[in-house]
Amino acid sequence: MARLVVLGGGVSGHTAATFAAKWLGSAHEVIVVTPNSKWNWVPSNIWVGVGEMSKEDVTFDLAPVYKKAGINYKQAKAVSINPEGSESSSKPFVTVEFTSKGNEGKTENIEYDYLINATGPKLNFGATPGLGVGSELGEFTVSVCTPDHAVHANDEFQKSIQKMKNGERQRFLVGTGHGLCTCQGAAFEYIFNIEHEINKAGVRDMADLTWISNEAFLGDFGVGGLHMKSMGFAVSSKIFAESLYTERNIDWIIGAHVNKVEKGKAHYELLDGTMGEEEFDFSMLIPPFAGVGLKAFAKDGTDITSTIFAPNGFMKVDANYSAGAYENWKASDWPSTYQNPTYGNMFACGIAFAPPHTISKPMSSPNGTPINPTPPRTGMPSGIIGKAVAHSICDKILKGENSPLHEASMANMGAACVASAGKGVFTGTAAAMTIYPVIPDFEKYPGTGRDTDYTFGEIGLAGHWIKHILHYLFIWKAKLKTGWTMIPE
Repeated sequence: MARLVVLGGGVSGHTAATFAAKWLGSAHEVIVVTPNSKWNWVPSNIWVGVGEMSKEDVTFDLAPVYKKAGINYKQAKAVSINPEGSESSSKPFVTVEFTSKGNEGKTENIEYDYLINATGPKLNFGATPGLGVGSELGEFTVSVCTPDHAVHANDEFQKSIQKMKNGERQRFLVGTGHGLCTCQGAAFEYIFNIEHEINKAGVRDMADLTWISNEAFLGDFGVGGLHMKSMGFAVSSKIFAESLYTERNIDWIIGAHVNKVEKGKAHYELLDGTMGEEEFDFSMLIPPFAGVGLKAFAKDGTDITSTIFAPNGFMKVDANYSAGAYENWKASDWPSTYQNPTYGNMFACGIAFAPPHTISKPMSSPNGTPINPTPPRTGMPSGIIGKAVAHSICDKILKGENSPLHEASMANMGAACVASAGKGVFTGTAAAMTIYPVIPDFEKYPGTGRDTDYTFGEIGLAGHWIKHILHYLFIWKAKLKTGWTMIPE
């Protein structure tokens, strides 16, 4: 019997584990280690953050789903990996610390034949003083990164609506809380949902909305922007985004590194080196991401963390980490199999793998402060990569160690994104975009880096309905209900 251990139960880890359990059957063992007892459809957290959905609408309990799938589930967080075993154990193992009620703090060493690191990100609120949720992280901004964060964000948002109804003007500041943030899309959705909701509440004239982002231009989205077909024309995402902000009377500050947050005030540095301040009454700023802090040790106990993980804490895979200057970057720098180059029985997927470099052009202020989006690896790419990694491991177990690995390079992968701009049966709207490939390939597609026949975008009510349907479709899939394998990642 072979044992596959999956660290993380988010989109990528859950996809990998459930497909692996299906393909391997009861002859082999799949273990999922994740600190959370619930699965969360993260894209809908923005609707929780404006009161249009509840926390229960976007989560479900993992235990019964994993029991149904024949997966051994441990509510715990991974602490360290011993890929060579130890002096007392010949097999590689991962050390976990339990987070379930009654077992908090207890540890266990779990041996494995294959390991998938799908731990996702650490929400690095501490990178910006004053940023975060709760007194231990900073108490001046809100977040929609988790369901609980989103519930808190809505509580504060409703207070702002009431203040406006009482005649008190409110200043909203939404965007990224650091110069190296990713997930501009989540903040993008949130500010437009705020605008939509305050319109519904009849208080739009009492609000000032400002977007702040580390993007060099509106519509960068961490992918260097794109040119897409819209209404028969090739339109840049810059023009597309600027029109959305302008039509909704939302101001913007771009190329910004938020370096400190105080009560009612965000301090920032711009790409030109100037410093600024923006006052607010309500602010939702996305934190930067980092690896979860896993350690790695050799058989003799030597710390080999830097061998397995990049400095940002994400796991090294089959990427070209020596590409050097931006001018030398190629689409082929990006990984295709997500296998660790040192230990062939370890893989990483979703946010947990270390990208070779950014997708957007790297930029710094004259003061030497890097200000550019880090690469997004969430949503559709996470699911596709998780399934491919599971397929590779299952083939190795079932067909032999020399079975070829399955590939899912983001340089050969398309992705769809449906960004909500307001929820409503007849009044909702969303920007529906496809991008191919995710990583621009300027050798194959000179000028734009992408195939404009498969890169397009539209905004309207139809997009909202697509996003609404996808919410229920992917929760259905994640619960392993009838036909779940037929629903694409």
